[in-house]
Amino acid sequence: MKTLQSYSGKRKSSKIVRLVASVAAMAVASSVSIASAEVNKSVNQIEYNNKSGNVVTSATNAKAPTVEENQVSSVKTLNNTQLQMGIGWGLIPVIAVGGLVIFVPLFFGGLVVIGEREVGIVVKKFALSKKGLPAGRLIALNGEAGLQADTLAPGWHWGYFPWQFSVKKETVVVIPQGEIALIVAADGSQVPPERILGKIVESDNFQDARKFLLNGGEKGRQIGFLTAGTYRINTALFKVITAHNASQHGMRAEQLHIHQIEAEKVGIVTTLDGSPIRAGEIAGHTIAGHDNFQNGQRFLDGGGQRGLQEQVLLSGSWNLNPWLVNVEQVPMTEIPIGYVGVVISFVGREQEDVSGASFTHGQLVNQGHKGVWVEPLYPGKHPLNTKVMKVELVPTTNIVLNFTDRIMGQHGYDSKLTALKLLSFDGFTFDLEVFQIIHIGASDAPKVISRLGSMQNVIDQVLRPIVGNYFRNSAQEYTILDFLTARSERQVEASEYVKSALRAYDVQAVDSLIGLITPPAELMHTLTERKIAEEQRKTYEVQQMAQTQRQQLVRETSLADIQDSLVTSEEGVKIAQLKANARIQEATGEAEAIKLKAIAEAEGIRATGNAKAETYRAGVEALGENGYTAMQMMQIVGESNVRLIPDILVGSNSGSGANGLVDGLLSMILWNQTSTKQNGNTSTQPIYPRVPVMAPKQNGNGNIPLNIDIPTDNH
Repeated sequence: MKTLQSYSGKRKSSKIVRLVASVAAMAVASSVSIASAEVNKSVNQIEYNNKSGNVVTSATNAKAPTVEENQVSSVKTLNNTQLQMGIGWGLIPVIAVGGLVIFVPLFFGGLVVIGEREVGIVVKKFALSKKGLPAGRLIALNGEAGLQADTLAPGWHWGYFPWQFSVKKETVVVIPQGEIALIVAADGSQVPPERILGKIVESDNFQDARKFLLNGGEKGRQIGFLTAGTYRINTALFKVITAHNASQHGMRAEQLHIHQIEAEKVGIVTTLDGSPIRAGEIAGHTIAGHDNFQNGQRFLDGGGQRGLQEQVLLSGSWNLNPWLVNVEQVPMTEIPIGYVGVVISFVGREQEDVSGASFTHGQLVNQGHKGVWVEPLYPGKHPLNTKVMKVELVPTTNIVLNFTDRIMGQHGYDSKLTALKLLSFDGFTFDLEVFQIIHIGASDAPKVISRLGSMQNVIDQVLRPIVGNYFRNSAQEYTILDFLTARSERQVEASEYVKSALRAYDVQAVDSLIGLITPPAELMHTLTERKIAEEQRKTYEVQQMAQTQRQQLVRETSLADIQDSLVTSEEGVKIAQLKANARIQEATGEAEAIKLKAIAEAEGIRATGNAKAETYRAGVEALGENGYTAMQMMQIVGESNVRLIPDILVGSNSGSGANGLVDGLLSMILWNQTSTKQNGNTSTQPIYPRVPVMAPKQNGNGNIPLNIDIPTDNH
């Protein structure tokens, strides 16, 4: 602060001296102007006289001959010589006065005139205080002798006496559009050993050397730089490197142009200053607030690290200090249609596995972390730093992998696949071509890469062993002929097996197709002969079929000839069948009717019997069993007109049966005759009553029982 105050006092005294000198200079300048006016007046008068003489001479020359013209020319030349001599002698006093006027202000007033496109660099030859510069200093701040920190702006400056000051006029620094300028400071503090560039301090873009030094500016190459514009730079303190003089400082002109990142490219940044990268890391972490490395001081103050950076520059124009930043342009990462990109990041925050407990074959992390990103990149162009990240392309469309030397897919994954060499059950070796179609879903792609590392590893370490092992095992279970004839079955079995096996690796097997099968030559000869025999058999079968068809044609022709009779016979057969069916139906109907009638009669009899049984039961309950039986017998006797007293009674009184029998017969004869006349019956057949006559038997009480079979009117 004391230094600044003393400097301000000296500046004020210097201004007073310069003001006085300016007034004196103005007076001298006015005198010079008057003298200059007198000289101009004299010159003008001489020119006027000369012109007048020329006019007279011209008029005379119009009438004079050529000799006279020569004389006039000689006179004119003499007059001009005399005029020049007069002017020269007249200018000597003017020049003397002018030189005196100029010398006195310059020498005694210390006048320095700086043009509008100039800057004055002041060198103080000596100091009255005899105070020297501090050790290690180049620029004077406190009036010491030597190069001064303050420069002279455009205008008149007094008090810079030539015996004490030397002023060097430098043109202003002009930085064209599209360029930058680098600065090297010749004085200032030492740059710390951990850095290589001087820090940025407030110095009005290096135009105020005093502020630069007092604010702690550091000597050497500067982080700060100048952009397009015009600057008054103290070239004693600052060396300005532009594209124009870049070669003089070991640089290329294009390094001092604004850095252009082309479209569809990214800039990979390497910084040359900052703190060292931590152990175990390969790139500096992202620092916020430095405006894409255009503000180097903020980058360093934020903890920026030297070396490869995670952050990239996108397309555009950037003001970059080539002493701090190197940029390599690389194309953006392009993910084609039909693919996704799985990002493997070697930088970022510590790993935090988000794959879940079910996935045990690697780790998946979120974007910005170190490891395999769980979200893939979808088709498009992505600005990735390929120095610190690796992108593995995974096809999401169906791809065909050819186990053959004849065909190779454009993807190139099957470049190492060849036809399978198999051994059959019967000991034959043969070649088998297989075409395997697989698909990997976009969401499964990170899992596949985390498990196997790359798509080529999927083919080499998983698919080829699975397919080859299956067909080798399958071939040893069948003879080669069985394998050939049942290839479709083998194909279906292979497809199911490979699908199941690849599912464990998050890969979908779409289909497994069997291609060309190449058996041994001797077996092929056998198969060829068998095929010829089969074809001959087929030929014979075709011929046989032709003969059969010819016979069928003859038969059909004969049938056509007798078609009328055949139709008539067929119609007669149909009519007979219909009549027979009608009779069957009629008989069936009658049988059904009789059956139904019998069932009805049986039901009637059953109902009648049930009713009589109920009646008998009720009568028995009312009259008793004996009483009701007697009543029923009497009813039957009455309904049947049975005569209880016989028309003829034969008996014996004397105990001899002979007379009684004769009497009975006689009585019968008489009865028959009587009955015939009464009934008018002319039949000669006599009616005999069914009266059995049996020998009388005595019972236990001495009476003879009488047994009579009572005839009815029905006989």
